Amino acid sequence: MNPPRTRLNDQLLDGRDKGVPGEVSGLHPSRTGSQGWNILREDLPLPVAVLKQEALAHNRKWMRGFVQHHGVQIAPHGKTTMSPSLFDLQLADGAWAITVATPHQIQVARHFGYQRILLANQLIGRQGIEYVLREMAADEGFEFYCLVDSVASVEHLARVAERVPASRPISVLIEMGYEGGRTGCRTLPEGLEVARAVAENPHATRLRGVEGFEGLIRGSSVTETTTRIETFLGSVIALARACEAEGYLHDSPVLLSAGGSAHFDLVTKTFAQTGLSAPTLVVLRSGCYLTHDSLMYTVAFEHMKQRSADIAALGAGLRPVLEVWAYVQSRPEPGLAIVGLGKRDISYDDLPVPQAWFRPGEGSTQPVLMPSGHRTVRLNDQHCYLSVPPTSDLKVADMVGFGISHPCLTFDKWRVLHVVDDDYNVVESIRTYF
Repeated sequence: MNPPRTRLNDQLLDGRDKGVPGEVSGLHPSRTGSQGWNILREDLPLPVAVLKQEALAHNRKWMRGFVQHHGVQIAPHGKTTMSPSLFDLQLADGAWAITVATPHQIQVARHFGYQRILLANQLIGRQGIEYVLREMAADEGFEFYCLVDSVASVEHLARVAERVPASRPISVLIEMGYEGGRTGCRTLPEGLEVARAVAENPHATRLRGVEGFEGLIRGSSVTETTTRIETFLGSVIALARACEAEGYLHDSPVLLSAGGSAHFDLVTKTFAQTGLSAPTLVVLRSGCYLTHDSLMYTVAFEHMKQRSADIAALGAGLRPVLEVWAYVQSRPEPGLAIVGLGKRDISYDDLPVPQAWFRPGEGSTQPVLMPSGHRTVRLNDQHCYLSVPPTSDLKVADMVGFGISHPCLTFDKWRVLHVVDDDYNVVESIRTYF
C-alpha cells in the first residue's frame, strides 16, 4: 500500500535513528513491515519505543464514538506526537483540524500540507507571524486560527501585518484564563477589551470565538477540581455571550474550544448549553487520547467514568498504546536490576511502570506480566533502577517492557517509533518532528 500523500515527505530511516538496525539505509518508515522485524526476536537494537496496533485502532474508534455521540469536533493537539502519519489517522477519523503550540510546529504541519491549523497559543514574533501571513496569501484554502489574550497581543499581530501583504485577516479566539493560571484573560471586562482591539484592527484580525484550557486547574479533591473546572468553563461561555451581545462576533458558527486529555467530558457537558443565538462549534483538543498511557491519563479516565455515565456507555475505555522496551544490563545487588533506558528514552513525570518481561531464545514467543514487587525507583540519563524482590528471576539480557505516563514527554525522545501487532512484529514505523 502506498503511504498517504503527506507521508511521502517523511525522512527515510537509517542507522542514525534510535531503535533502527545499524545496517538500514534509505528505508521509508511505511515500508518497515516488509523487513520481517520482530521486537522479541531482537531484530532491533534496544531501547525501542513501540505502538501497539490493536490498542491504537481501539482508541481511534472510541474517540470517534465520543465526538459523534456529543455532536462536537476534535482538533487533536499535534504537540503530543508531532507525527504526520498519526495526524493522518486522526484526520481520517474526522478531526476538524490539527492543533499546534509553536511556530515550529506550524511549519511542520504546513510542510506536510495540513490545511486547517489551530495554534492553541498566542502567535508572537515577527518571523512566525510573517510566515503564517505568507502561507495564507499563497494558499487561499489554508485556514489558520490562533489565540489572543491581551490588547498588546492583538496590536503586536496588527503591527507585523501592516508590513506583510495579507489576503485576509488572521482568525483569532480570545483566550479566557483564571487567576494563578497560565495565559488568558483573567476577567470578563479584560476579554471584552481584547475583543474591541480585534474589531479595531480588521486588516489583521477577525474574531471567531472564545477558548480556554482547563487541564492545569487543581483543587484539594477530585470534586473540588471538577467544580473549579466547570466554573472556569462557564467563564468561557460568559465571555462568548458578552462578545455576541456587544456585536464583536459576526461569523457563524462561533467557535468554543477547550478540552485537553483529562477533562474533555466536562467540556462537552458544560458547552452543550451556551445561550448564544448563533450556532456554535465546540472543538476539543485532546492529543493524548490516541495513545493514552499507563499512569496519569489512566487515572484521569477512571475519574471521567465515575462522573460521566455516558463514558461507560461507550464501551471499553481508552487503552495504553505506547511501550518502551529495554534490556536488563546488570544485577549488581539481590534487590536491584539496572535496565538500559533512562530520561533520554522515556517520560519521568511519573516513573515508568515495568509491565512485561521476556527472555529471548528460550522458545516462548510472548512476554509475560511482570511479577509484583518490581518497580522503578530512579532514572538516570540512560539507566533505570528497578527495585526487585530478592528472589526475582530477572537476568542480564532479559527484556523489560515499560508502560509510560504522559505520552508527550516520551514521544519527544524518539524520532522513530514502531507499530507492532500482538506478536510484536513490526508492521510499519512512524516519524516524529520535534
